[in-house]
Amino acid sequence: MIDPLYVASGFGVGLLVGMTGVGGGSLMTPLLILLFGVHPSTAVGTDLLYAAATKTGGSLVHGWSQSIHWPAVIRLASGSIPASLVTLLVLWQLELHGDAARSLINLVLCFALILTATSLIFRKAIMERYRRRMERLDASTTDHATVLVGVALGVLVSLSSVGAGAVGVTALLLLYPRLPMATIVGSDIAHAVPLTLVAGIGHWALGSVDWALMGVLLIGSLPGIIIGSYCAVRVPETVLRLLLATVLILVASKLGFSELHIATESVAAAARSVTQ
Repeated sequence: MIDPLYVASGFGVGLLVGMTGVGGGSLMTPLLILLFGVHPSTAVGTDLLYAAATKTGGSLVHGWSQSIHWPAVIRLASGSIPASLVTLLVLWQLELHGDAARSLINLVLCFALILTATSLIFRKAIMERYRRRMERLDASTTDHATVLVGVALGVLVSLSSVGAGAVGVTALLLLYPRLPMATIVGSDIAHAVPLTLVAGIGHWALGSVDWALMGVLLIGSLPGIIIGSYCAVRVPETVLRLLLATVLILVASKLGFSELHIATESVAAAARSVTQ
């Protein structure tokens, strides 16, 4: 039986993704962990394949509109795909459903959410400060920097399913300041498809994907994305970005305090066992 709360959650996330363009992982993964009590590894794995499915449609649209800068996508992928595979190997060594992997995923998720919120709030200021400096970079330096950004995104996305949205767009804006915004967004989405697919398949191989949950989320999110995209031009962008950034910071704080509480309890228990 389909749980209407999951469908409603998928719709809400899809609505916000359509209105803001921010990757659904920054919203869906914390929602699954905090609201539904899904294990962090399962939340990340399920969301990665969910993102691959939803971003494929967007990538096809941008490809049809010729708003993808393929050289940048290839450079990003040449860094992100190997980094994703190495990260998945590390998770396998940690036993994905163990406490160590849970803590690692939650901590990286906190960092990724704060990084995304910072990108949303300060993107304009960052661009104004560094744009001219980045425009003076030679092509070789830009190429190497793009690969390094891909490596960072590969690690972040594989561990938290967050990073391929606002963070990726901000990085591309800095590295390719002469490209139109539509091409920047299209390139980011096109790169996210193979990255989330590879990372998602890796999590599936490690046993951390809930296919039934992903299907229910897609039922709600696809209509949400369509409606959100339609409403995007009718809602002030600044208000949306600030509201979303605030939500992400609150969620990151909640996850961080939960991990701190667990760590404090573990230390206290260890201390009691030593004194006894």
